[in-house]
Amino acid sequence: LLFESFAYRRGVPPGADFVFDARVLPNPHWDPALRPLSGRDQGVRDFLEQQPEVAAYADGVAAFLDQWLPKMQSDTRSYATIAFGCTGGRHRSVYLAERLAEHCRERGWAEVAVHHRELD
Repeated sequence: LLFESFAYRRGVPPGADFVFDARVLPNPHWDPALRPLSGRDQGVRDFLEQQPEVAAYADGVAAFLDQWLPKMQSDTRSYATIAFGCTGGRHRSVYLAERLAEHCRERGWAEVAVHHRELD
């Protein structure tokens, strides 16, 4: 599994199997203290984890992945790319890619990678 974050202004990553739009969630960019950070940083994670809609969004995506990724695997698929986009590709999408990658690791998926297109 590859979890990828991206900025919509640079386009959706080619080859993504599932694309989730995080622009509906509160944006840490508008907090001057959080703006230079990324979704990997504790301050941004704390901000996003305090927002009920972020938890609901992540839980909904987790339930979707739990239901459909095994079906893809049983269909002889050897890989899947799950992409999360937001405006700048630094905060919300990065946080969600990391969180959902960890969710899949906890569910026993052996090979889980994360790529942050705007950070890496």
